[in-house]
Amino acid sequence: MTASPLDDAHATTRRITALSVGAATILIVMKAFALGASGSVSILATLADSSLDLIASLATFFAVRWAATPADEGHRYGHGKAEALAALVQAGLVFASAIFIGWEAVQRIFDPRPVTAGGWAVGAVIISIAVTLWLVWMQSRALKKTRSLAVAGDRAHYAADLAANVVVLIGVVSGAYLGAPGLDAAAGLVVAVWLFWGAISILRDAADHLLDHAAPDADRAAVVAAVLADPRISGVHQLRTRMAGQVLMIQMHVDLEPSLTLDAAHAIVVEAEQRVLAAFPHADLLIHADPRGSADSPGRRDGAAPTPTAPADTEAEPLAIRPGPWS
Repeated sequence: MTASPLDDAHATTRRITALSVGAATILIVMKAFALGASGSVSILATLADSSLDLIASLATFFAVRWAATPADEGHRYGHGKAEALAALVQAGLVFASAIFIGWEAVQRIFDPRPVTAGGWAVGAVIISIAVTLWLVWMQSRALKKTRSLAVAGDRAHYAADLAANVVVLIGVVSGAYLGAPGLDAAAGLVVAVWLFWGAISILRDAADHLLDHAAPDADRAAVVAAVLADPRISGVHQLRTRMAGQVLMIQMHVDLEPSLTLDAAHAIVVEAEQRVLAAFPHADLLIHADPRGSADSPGRRDGAAPTPTAPADTEAEPLAIRPGPWS
């Protein structure tokens, strides 16, 4: 039996999260050794970050597996928002890491200490950069197949680590070879600020997901365009979209000729669903048919502005959807 696109996406997220856990473990062992040899606050900063990375990666590892479990009687929309919960955990851990690193860096700025065994520290950071770069590349490939918020948050986390490791490398070299240990502490402070900014981005994305923020305008316009590609559908209104993990949840009402039989109307709606699913394979779609010109259409009755419609004798083009209470 051929796996569905959503099953493939879930398998991809499971693989990449396992890879993330393995990479974080390797980085922790290597950086702990380098810290013991060098005493660098920059290495301490990146070690603390990698330790929290492992916790965050483990949370993501389990969250994507929970999110992939099928809908049940108590969760009819599935468990996709477990990914957003994992992203919240990631954001909280990154905030904690930023505070710890920033505090330690400020102390070392006022009380600088020499960086010893610079060769070990530099080597550890260079290897960390290489491993992190490889992991971010693999996560980017995975995101092309999925819309996983958890993996996106993990990638943002490690992308920040990549830049942070470059700053750490500068700090270690300055402290070990240029006789400027204060620069090492300053590099740790830069890492803290970078992590804090990244945590805000992760938190914002997770909050949007949990609060059922609408899909991007371009996606909503593509959905409407796919539906209106059939001239027998004269309008779309009461469009609602939200994300549940990797699944795009879509609900809408469409206008059909009132004289159509139930079988004919059903066939038109099914064809519209197939066109939308061709563009968004991970979608969960519900379309309600309304007789054209119905005065008691729910979207219009509640005062929502109707979505622009396409004339019946012209080919529908992608439409810009104005944000509204039903989108």
